[in-house]
Amino acid sequence: MSAEAKELEFLLEVGVEEIPAWMIEGALADLKRALQEGFARFRLSSDAPASLEMYATPRRLIAYCPRLPAQQPSSIETVQGPPQRVAFDAQGKPTAAATAFAAKMGAKIDQLEAVSTPKGEYLAFRKKNPGRPTVDILAELIPQAVLGIPFPRTMYWEGKAGPRFIRPIRSLLALYGGRVIPCSIGSVRAGSHTFGHRLLGKPRLAVRDFAGYQKALRDNYVLIDPKERRARILDGVRDLLPSDDGLRLKPNEELLNTLVYLTEYPTPLLGEFDPSFLALPDEVLVTVMKGHQKYLSLERPDGTLAPRFVAVMNRDDDATGTIRHGHERVLRARFSDARFFWETDGKIHLELRLELLRQVTFQSQLGSYFDKADRMRRLAAAFAVRLGHTDKLEAIQSAARLAKCDLTTELVKEFTELQGVVGGLYARREGLSEEIATAIYDHYKPLTIEDASPRTLAGALVSLSDRMDTLAGYFGIGLAPSGSKDPFGLRRAGNGVIKILVDHALPLPLSCLIEDAASVYQSAQAQGRVPDWVRETVLSGLGPFLVERLRYYLQDVRGFAYDEINAVLAAGRDDMVDALERTAAVAQVRPTENFEPLAVAFKRIKNILGQARRVHGFVAGGLDPSLFEPGPEAELYERYRAVAELVSRQKQEGDYLAALEAIATLRPPVDRFFDAILVMAPQENLRQNRLTLLQSLLQEFSTIADFSEIVTAEEKKAGVQ
Repeated sequence: MSAEAKELEFLLEVGVEEIPAWMIEGALADLKRALQEGFARFRLSSDAPASLEMYATPRRLIAYCPRLPAQQPSSIETVQGPPQRVAFDAQGKPTAAATAFAAKMGAKIDQLEAVSTPKGEYLAFRKKNPGRPTVDILAELIPQAVLGIPFPRTMYWEGKAGPRFIRPIRSLLALYGGRVIPCSIGSVRAGSHTFGHRLLGKPRLAVRDFAGYQKALRDNYVLIDPKERRARILDGVRDLLPSDDGLRLKPNEELLNTLVYLTEYPTPLLGEFDPSFLALPDEVLVTVMKGHQKYLSLERPDGTLAPRFVAVMNRDDDATGTIRHGHERVLRARFSDARFFWETDGKIHLELRLELLRQVTFQSQLGSYFDKADRMRRLAAAFAVRLGHTDKLEAIQSAARLAKCDLTTELVKEFTELQGVVGGLYARREGLSEEIATAIYDHYKPLTIEDASPRTLAGALVSLSDRMDTLAGYFGIGLAPSGSKDPFGLRRAGNGVIKILVDHALPLPLSCLIEDAASVYQSAQAQGRVPDWVRETVLSGLGPFLVERLRYYLQDVRGFAYDEINAVLAAGRDDMVDALERTAAVAQVRPTENFEPLAVAFKRIKNILGQARRVHGFVAGGLDPSLFEPGPEAELYERYRAVAELVSRQKQEGDYLAALEAIATLRPPVDRFFDAILVMAPQENLRQNRLTLLQSLLQEFSTIADFSEIVTAEEKKAGVQ
């Protein structure tokens, strides 16, 4: 078997001090991508990236490839020499230039050949480059891939001249075919040893291959596969719960995933707490257990919280119960604190906390949260009036005005993730209407593009006013996101705006949202609190930003094709809900037989009109039906009128799919028109009338989507984007 054909096993383990759990999956994906790109760049194997397996624990990042060729494939390189006219004289004999080039290549003259280039014929030599040994490539690739992981922040541990990583690198296991790959990261040289569990395993374990590596770690209480650790937690919980009481884990995928990456050998234990604490709201109890202690909550069959919890140890057992008692003692103290905060906060109603917001800064140039709450109230009211919901105006304004008051509470100061939720709970306790309480409770939603939007219209408008106020303010003082930098989470806020509008089908035009948001800052500008702030900054910058957020939502979240989105946004981008409906209709009608040919025709129409404007100064005028020739031209005009009337009615009814299907029926008469009629006729009146007909077609039927933006199958084959 040749060296190139031989395939051997590759194993890499980067041993580190504990990496924060929330960073591990991203780091693993970045490491995998860097290795795959390296394999592709060095032509190691087209199969290798697909077979690259990744694993991780808090203390190690692992990459494993079962088959990697022992040597890079050889390649042929064409080295260009002197021009043919210089390399040979008039009699065809090689000159000194040709002889010198051959000597440089280590070849004879008859091994050289002529190649054609844009500059003419040149002498060349096809040089065979043997592939490099894979072990040498890996020695170069590993440090680059590992240190290239883009962690949010990194640290030195060997002085400022040393490498940077999220945590100090303590060991490096790097094997290819069972032999150590000669590489290093800082002062840590690659070896053939790993280490077991910090408390339960041996500190040094010899490794020869992946199977032995897995076994050695398993025997020393390390499970490298996150899926196996997850299954061990869930199976352990099922074994702990009595079969007759119906208790079950309260769903919490985020916390479960965190526990998987906090442990190398997870073992769940079952704890209890005093049922009297159940008098506190479930949200408070679950947050205390999750946020501070990383405990999984348990619920009864009816969905109510049970006075029990599951803690996950990073060890094999708790034979004496000491660890369980410790967890119960800590949780009791945390719950006691929460109960004290809950009772103490209740002594000051939300309405009285408004004045306290004057002491809480929102942004140094944009004022306090008291100022923000007043802007939110005015914004939410403006949105409600635009939507015609004046019957809910009082509740919406009250919710917006009180939404930020819980920032002054002790419970939110201790558990910041409960902001909004605590305000809603306090509002309900104080006897405010359920509409106000729910709106306050939900107004931070959606936290992510996958998260649920507020449940009610009032909540949606309060949340929308919060985000639009933030966006207008930060754009107004010149703190818009730049490149990949978004320190104030404005893209997340923009995503929330789009999602709320779409989820609640709110017909609020983008221009109106921005106009209202810019207007609420006028008083701040007049008072000099916003230096050099001008509404034009918001009006010009925020629109394109939100359109980009809409584009992201349509393509990355809803999965529509980029050219479908381009076509729809070219026809109108002010109404987000309408844009979504039009995009969905375009995607649905696209596979039909007339759609792409009609797109080709529209491109042709657009090109003809563009040329007519440049060459003849064409400006559309009135149509004169008497000038249309009988046959294809008159037929197209009549069909255009009939379809335009039908499409107008369907658009008013919001039936975009039917409208697009009707437009697609124009394809045959348009084709016959172009086959039989000379658009650019010598007679000016005929030419003007025909161009005006095409302009009318284009203008009338591009209000749902600009068909000329669709990339057809033929264009895709030709590489058009």
